[in-house]
Amino acid sequence: MSKQDYYELLGVNRSASPDELKKAYRQLALKYHPDRNPGDKAAEEKFKEISEAYEILSDSEKRAQYDRFGHAGVGAGRASGGGGGGFGIDLEEALRTFMGEFGRGGGGGIFDDFFSFGSRRQRGESHGEDGEDLQYELVLPLREAVFGCKKEIAFEHLEKCSDCKGEGVEIGSHRETCPQCHGSGQVHRSQGFFSISQTCPRCRGRGQFVAHPCKNCRGEGRSRAHRKVSVKVPPGVETGSRLKMSGEGNGGVRGGRSGSLYILIHVEEDEFFTREGNDVLCEVPVPFYMAALGGEIQVPTLEGAAMLKIPPGTQTHKIFRLKGKGIKDLGGYGHGDQLVRVMVEIPVRLTEEQKNLLKRFSEIPEPNSLPMYKSFVDTVKKLFKF
Repeated sequence: MSKQDYYELLGVNRSASPDELKKAYRQLALKYHPDRNPGDKAAEEKFKEISEAYEILSDSEKRAQYDRFGHAGVGAGRASGGGGGGFGIDLEEALRTFMGEFGRGGGGGIFDDFFSFGSRRQRGESHGEDGEDLQYELVLPLREAVFGCKKEIAFEHLEKCSDCKGEGVEIGSHRETCPQCHGSGQVHRSQGFFSISQTCPRCRGRGQFVAHPCKNCRGEGRSRAHRKVSVKVPPGVETGSRLKMSGEGNGGVRGGRSGSLYILIHVEEDEFFTREGNDVLCEVPVPFYMAALGGEIQVPTLEGAAMLKIPPGTQTHKIFRLKGKGIKDLGGYGHGDQLVRVMVEIPVRLTEEQKNLLKRFSEIPEPNSLPMYKSFVDTVKKLFKF
């Protein structure tokens, strides 16, 4: 039976460029790959044929020979897989062609993680394992968060074992190559033409095991210990801010690096102040007569007391701004302001004299002294036609 033309097999014309050949081969190889067609002999044969065609046409010298002499020009140097004349190729060789072109050339191909042909890369010496990061929640009063502070905190973490220095082996002993995976960290299970690789269950992929573990840490390379560190809290932190202390997390093993300690800031509610970004807000009660006549009142700030001028006719909920009396920006870009919200207080218990004075005030006709009240009364009269 005569062989099919290589160009026809790949579905390209005879002037196809190397990129066009590669694209056509890749599409067909993916379609007829044995892994996608288990037990399909026709697909297996098709895969061999297109791999044979691509191997010849992708080589400029072999392609020139094929273009000049046909199959006879490229078949003399290869033994036939079926014992007859002409060009032969087996399935393993076809898979090598496919994976060599598309699996490893691009750095981590389609089948590179699953299949091998007896030449898997050895892992060599087992690398150390880095320690885990830890988190500590630090609760601060508002003023300490605003101005910064130093705090000493205590916590537990895993430290490198003092006996085995983090190696996990008994003094005088050493790690041994895993007899199951022979140090590769992988075990292989054959399935037909393929060898499926899995993490070695005995050494858990490390390639080594401990025959004589350290008695102090039981082979873990680490032991639990109490730790105290001094934390410098910068000015301007707020709830949700995170500080990082490198190397203060759990220790690594077998030369691995220690993890980091992340300090999560939580700022307590304050008696006077509410934070709004880099500004702080406080509410101040003002007697109704001061709001009406004007005056000065002492208000708290983060840095101490300050005098606030209340102009005549100040209404409740009026907000005054004290420039630069807020919080220093965490990034160093200036200070926020303090916002003072006025709450006009009405007396709840009046003497007879006070009642008489207020009554006399109310009897003095002055339509512009209470503009909001007058506007309200006029609107109601229009609505309900009083």
